[in-house]
Amino acid sequence: MTTWYAPEPFTAEERERLAPHFTNLEGPVFALVNLPEVVKGALFARYSRTQKSLRRLFLDEFAEQLDGAATPGPVGVKVEKAEQLYERVFFEYGDDSVAQLGGVHLACEQASQLLCKVIEWGRLAAYLEQSTRYMRYDDKPGGRWRLTVPPEIEGTPVGDTYLAFADRAFESYGRMFEPVADLFRAKFPKDPSDSDFIYRSTITAKTCDTLRVLLPAGTRSNLGVFATGQSYEQMLLRMRAHPLAEVRAYSDLMLVELRKVIPAFLKRVDLEDRGVAWSRYLEETREATAEIAGKYTEGVEPGPRGSVTLTDYDPLGEEKVIAAAMYASTDLPDDRLQSLAHTMSPAEREAVLTAYIGERANRRHKPGRAFERTGYRFDVLCDYGAFRDLQRHRLLTLEWQSLTPRHGADMPPVVDEAGLTSEWDRVMEDSAQTWAIVAEHAGEDVAQYAVSMAYRIRFVMQMTAREAMHLIELRSSPQGHPTYRAIARTMHELIDTTAGHRAIAAAMRYVDDTDVDLERLEAERRAETKRRAAESPG
Repeated sequence: MTTWYAPEPFTAEERERLAPHFTNLEGPVFALVNLPEVVKGALFARYSRTQKSLRRLFLDEFAEQLDGAATPGPVGVKVEKAEQLYERVFFEYGDDSVAQLGGVHLACEQASQLLCKVIEWGRLAAYLEQSTRYMRYDDKPGGRWRLTVPPEIEGTPVGDTYLAFADRAFESYGRMFEPVADLFRAKFPKDPSDSDFIYRSTITAKTCDTLRVLLPAGTRSNLGVFATGQSYEQMLLRMRAHPLAEVRAYSDLMLVELRKVIPAFLKRVDLEDRGVAWSRYLEETREATAEIAGKYTEGVEPGPRGSVTLTDYDPLGEEKVIAAAMYASTDLPDDRLQSLAHTMSPAEREAVLTAYIGERANRRHKPGRAFERTGYRFDVLCDYGAFRDLQRHRLLTLEWQSLTPRHGADMPPVVDEAGLTSEWDRVMEDSAQTWAIVAEHAGEDVAQYAVSMAYRIRFVMQMTAREAMHLIELRSSPQGHPTYRAIARTMHELIDTTAGHRAIAAAMRYVDDTDVDLERLEAERRAETKRRAAESPG
């Protein structure tokens, strides 16, 4: 059979040198393995200045002659040459794009909830955080709670006050766990068809979901990150300018470890006229903006509002989506298509959108980029626990305000059903008092550590209709937390009624408005079915 591509010829010796580092030596598609990140990045960076294939480039410029059999790993690879290439292209010429060509998996452990949100700010990275849904927090690994003490108050009387509050909060969490779990068991008896494992996992998840917000924002978590060198550089520059000492100190730890893997990508971070100047710019603008904003907003009341407010949208947004949907299938200019969409009847617009959306078999079948032609800006006020989940949506613009007790706290109804309202309220009052003490001595930024995650935080989410479809359908799904499920459904309703984008709202066919008692039950059942199928013979 004749192939449509031309296999590249290599000698037996060349194949021996290539084999440890390329997943195949014949086809036009292959992966790079057993190579340092800087070498992989350098190889790709050379693509723009050479006619050679990548494997030939490796042989000619980055492979050392080996004595004996080729070995996997960096042995026999000119790492220094790759680093010199980055020195020239990235650092001297300022071609930042080459820093996108190498990445690192980085484990970030024992990070406060506040620090996790700072790390997860960047859009162009992958994050996976330890789930509070499956983790109980009433144990003491190493003899201490999973808690960060802010360096600004550690070893001071204020720090002792913070630790005493945290002790009481974690102890309350522990005391409340079994009574709440028992109530869920009484409300939702085990289905005979479910295994003990499924039922136990579901009740534990429900209880953890309910009580996690009792704990302070200083509660620790573990976080896995995968990002390119460019994304890590931006992350570190932001962290080095942050007002919290934990964030700044953690950025130093990250820089040390990242430089063990991709040193050439991060050379600029702590140079006075490069990264240091950039971080100083971020710090100065943040402080100047806070000062002038305080001047104009002091004494201004927010006014009554619900948990979700649609603050901005385009009344002609649906027409623009219709025009954008037709764009790639025509040879007409954009403005002409917009005029045409404006003159269409509702039935004609619906016909275009129906064709563009097609038959969505599940929520992962999403319309194309025409849905990015319009967007929505929502102001949201909800507990910090739900905010932590919503903040993970990165393909949108999200800004949040400082976490304080000023907006009040939410108490899950089941806490009252279990007769635990007074203990819950004591933790909330304790949190607010501790916040006030820490704020007086170390400022409101540091005082955030003492705020229980049941307290509400205000944040804004600005997104295209395409991202709105993803977020609303995902976060309204039955296995989601009740708080953010309600937020997602409210967003959908506001798009439909307030914005009047009824066709766009109707396209979100997988918005789930059913009431669910045990959110994780169906997911646990599906997981067990898959486990049993994998374990069965044949």
